[in-house]
Amino acid sequence: MSFLSRSRGAEVLPPLPYEPSSAPGLAARWVQWVAASGPIKNPLDDATGEYAGLNQPDDVWFLAGSYGKRMHRRCAVPAGRPLFLPAFNTWYWPTDVPPLVMEDAHGSLTVDGAAVQLQEIGTPVPFVVAGARLNGVTNTRKPVPATVWGLWGQVPPLEPGGHELHVTGGDGYGFEVDVTYSLVVGGVTPAYPGR
Repeated sequence: MSFLSRSRGAEVLPPLPYEPSSAPGLAARWVQWVAASGPIKNPLDDATGEYAGLNQPDDVWFLAGSYGKRMHRRCAVPAGRPLFLPAFNTWYWPTDVPPLVMEDAHGSLTVDGAAVQLQEIGTPVPFVVAGARLNGVTNTRKPVPATVWGLWGQVPPLEPGGHELHVTGGDGYGFEVDVTYSLVVGGVTPAYPGR
C-alpha cells in the first residue's frame, strides 16, 4: 500500500473500565464526547448550541458546560433521551492515578425552575481518550489515559416541547460556569444565523 493511499480512520478505543450506563461510565463517555470534536465545533465553546447534536450517542444526550464563559444555547433533543452533564468537572491526562477531588467545588442544576440533585462522580480507574486533532480535552488524536471528577446532573427524559435547563458551578477559587439551554424535546433543530 502506498503512503498516499493510507487513510487514518477514527481511533478504536479499548472498552471502558466501567459499565457504559453507570455514573462513572457516563462521565468517561462525556469526556470522550467532548474530545470527539475539534476546536471549531467544541461543545464547551459552542456559543449558540448549533453543534450540540454532533457525536451524540443513541442512549443518552450529553450537554456541555463551558470553559468559564456565560453561555445561552438552543438545541433540539430527541424524545425519550435522558440528559447527562456536569455542573463542574475537571479531567486529568495523561495519568494512571485517580482524579483529585475538588473539595470547594460547587454547582446547581435546574430544569424548568425545579432543582435537580447533583452527584459527585469520579473515575478512579483511567479510561482512554482519543479525540479529534486539537480537541478540547487532550489536544491530540493520540490515545491518552485520562480520569475525570465532577459534580454531574442526570435528568430523566423530558416531556416533548420546550424546556429551560440552567447549570452553574465552579471550583471555589474563581472559575465559574453559567450555562442556560433552551431545549426543544422531540422538535427540530433551531435555525442559526449564518447557516
